[in-house]
Amino acid sequence: MKQAEVYVNEVRCGILTEDEEGFHFVYDDRYLAREDAVALSPTMPLTEPRYDREMMFPVFDGLIPEGWLLDIASTSWKIDPRDRMSLLMACCKDCIGNISVKPLGHE
Repeated sequence: MKQAEVYVNEVRCGILTEDEEGFHFVYDDRYLAREDAVALSPTMPLTEPRYDREMMFPVFDGLIPEGWLLDIASTSWKIDPRDRMSLLMACCKDCIGNISVKPLGHE
């Protein structure tokens, strides 16, 4: 099982998990209580129930590099280009935009 913390505007908003059943995302209760909380995407509004998908959520998949940049990332970190969760955690710690993804327990 792989887990990552998801941040919006540098504020921890939830946990993304990949396991044998697919991908799961749950918003953090403290984030949901914030007045300035914003949803990750229109398809993932601010709710308490967990989101589940067999494949990577589009909002996260869109953060992963493509083309030659994906080739460089997968070669440099020795990550299979089909391992979307590992690529997300390796490449999206500080990406363009307001969403970032960091391995759970990062320093």
